[in-house]
Amino acid sequence: MDMSVLFVVALVVLAFVLLFSVVKIVPQGREYTVERFGKYTRTLSPGISLLTPFVERIGRRMNMMEQVLDVPTQEVITKDNAMVKVDGIVFIQVMDAARAAYRVDNLPYAIAQLCMTNLRTVVGSMELDEVLSQRDAINTRLLHVIDAATEPWGVKANRIEIKDLTPPTDITNAMARQMKAERERRAVITEADGEKQAAIARAEGAKQAAILEAEGRREAAFRDAEAREREAEAEARATAMVSEAIARGDVNAINYFVAQKYVEAFAELARSPQQKTVIVPSEMGALVGSIAGIGELVGLARDQQGSARPTAPSSAPRPPAPPRPPRPRGSVPGTE
Repeated sequence: MDMSVLFVVALVVLAFVLLFSVVKIVPQGREYTVERFGKYTRTLSPGISLLTPFVERIGRRMNMMEQVLDVPTQEVITKDNAMVKVDGIVFIQVMDAARAAYRVDNLPYAIAQLCMTNLRTVVGSMELDEVLSQRDAINTRLLHVIDAATEPWGVKANRIEIKDLTPPTDITNAMARQMKAERERRAVITEADGEKQAAIARAEGAKQAAILEAEGRREAAFRDAEAREREAEAEARATAMVSEAIARGDVNAINYFVAQKYVEAFAELARSPQQKTVIVPSEMGALVGSIAGIGELVGLARDQQGSARPTAPSSAPRPPAPPRPPRPRGSVPGTE
């Protein structure tokens, strides 16, 4: 009785062992390789699969999802002999489980070492300024090289990124001083440009003011010239009238002309700021006589205007009035 129970229990355990060794459930994102007597035969996709008992077994369990691997920090000498510390990360994905399992041993370590060597090669072929300013170019070159190298392993390199670039301390200080000098240079240039624009604006304003002032002087000169021209024309007409009167033998015209100049000269003498005392000449009687002559000349001009008006025709023209004899100097009309 005891032996039979033990036999049954042994059979149940063997059945469970056979069941677990034959039935395999592959989770999503994984693939298992199957080996028959140690030789690869096929790859199990996610789901449930059956193996041949005692003949087939699971070889490698491969992760088919995208993985992130760290690239260890290393010191690299650039083309211009500057020492920088570089590290990064690489994103990979297994595309062929069989090749990734059996063509390379320790796949993560192999890819990390491959990235380090190629990173040293790419950075070493560039100068420090290029390394600091062209990270995208470095990433692109590394991705192309790593992807080509891992393709036989059934692995796809999706992206490579440089995490940190650390130049030496002395170079960092020199770069800080250079940046400060560049900022100061830009500030000086900006200030100089501002002063230049202000000087140009002031010069333009002075230019416009000078142009407007010159135009004002030209307009004033034109007005003055026009006024002098009209004054000269009026004086010429007056002189012509006086000349005609003199030609007709009218002495009053001469008296008018002389009296006008006399009055103007005497007015200038009285208007002078240097004169504190005005001396009236003794020949004031002559001045009065000249004024009387002016009055008679004005009356004669009125008579001529009246005779110029249209009148009834007469049988004989009126003889001209005989010229008056000149008055003695200093006489006043109505005192003779």
